[in-house]
Amino acid sequence: MSDDGTPGFGLYVHWPFCRAKCPYCDFNSHVRAAVDHDRWRRALLAELDHMARGTEGRRLTSIFFGGGTPSLMAPRTVAAIVARAAEIWRVDDGVEITLEANPTSVEAGRFRDFAAAGVNRVSLGVQALDDGDLAFLGREHDAAEALAAVGLAARHFRRFSFDLIYARPGQTVAAWEAELARALDHAVGHISAYQLTIEQGTRFHTLHGRGAFALPDEDLAADLYEATQEALASAGLPAYEISNHARAGEACRHNLTYWRLGDYVGIGPGAHGRLTLDGTVWTTRTHRAPEVWLGRVEAGGSGEKPREPVAPDEAVADVLMMGLRLAEGVPTARIEAAAGTGLATTLPGERRRRLVESGDLQDREDRLVATDQGRRRLNAVLAHLLAA
Repeated sequence: MSDDGTPGFGLYVHWPFCRAKCPYCDFNSHVRAAVDHDRWRRALLAELDHMARGTEGRRLTSIFFGGGTPSLMAPRTVAAIVARAAEIWRVDDGVEITLEANPTSVEAGRFRDFAAAGVNRVSLGVQALDDGDLAFLGREHDAAEALAAVGLAARHFRRFSFDLIYARPGQTVAAWEAELARALDHAVGHISAYQLTIEQGTRFHTLHGRGAFALPDEDLAADLYEATQEALASAGLPAYEISNHARAGEACRHNLTYWRLGDYVGIGPGAHGRLTLDGTVWTTRTHRAPEVWLGRVEAGGSGEKPREPVAPDEAVADVLMMGLRLAEGVPTARIEAAAGTGLATTLPGERRRRLVESGDLQDREDRLVATDQGRRRLNAVLAHLLAA
């Protein structure tokens, strides 16, 4: 699939249910003994109709089923949403339709059904290829099961990706390099590699606070990051975003819509969206609790909370926070469009110059680009650029 550099227009569908809650996860995911799939399908379609108002006829470039564990969805629900989207929007010839899956929730029959429903890309939550670390991460699969799921994905979908987590307790650079080499034996076009972080409200946050485990120190974490970049780039999967690596043409089109600050509709519990309507950019969000969201949809057609317009200063911050994550950087025209004013007024030249001199930014004629060093310390770069 070619990438013309435009943000595109996407649909995000949140499925909030998992078989178990991972101890590192702060996503809006919940464990339920039973789910009424017919009821949820009707609710998701109703909210899709509501959220799409004012965008009818636009060209849809991607659909992303995230979660939670969307591979626990009924394939007929996926098919119904894909079909409804095609009624509302003009579907791009190269539309990307991604579904997230866990290795424990997939088998050949379900993958066949999801492919028949329209899914043409899957993203697998492998997370590790070490059985001890998988147990530590609270995963229900082992490495062999994970690789079997990757093999199934390769059989049923031309495009697939899988996630890995590094900077785990006790992890060495040599062990991580060996794990990456094993992963690359099975990767085709895309790998996401995330550094383990401790998030508020998670089981790991409690355990880490008690001293139950320690993460690698800053120097070792940096070495693990460098090893990741080198191994994946050498294998032909360079980083196109801080944590995402792909061969040419295999970048996740839906996530590029986020990072390029394109519009997207978000449906399901806790889903966010960004919509430009009548010249105003709006952020949308829905109630997080599944039962609250479901009740609101059934009562009024949507679980949406009040929309909020995006102010110019917020828009500039968003453009930079998202766009500087990308190896391609941020086009100057996108910054100016967000600000409604000239770049010189938006981002004082002295701040840009200092960041260029420090090796964190490249200030090109048509765009700002964070160097590899700058992306590693992006929070500090952004704080300097956006200081009041």
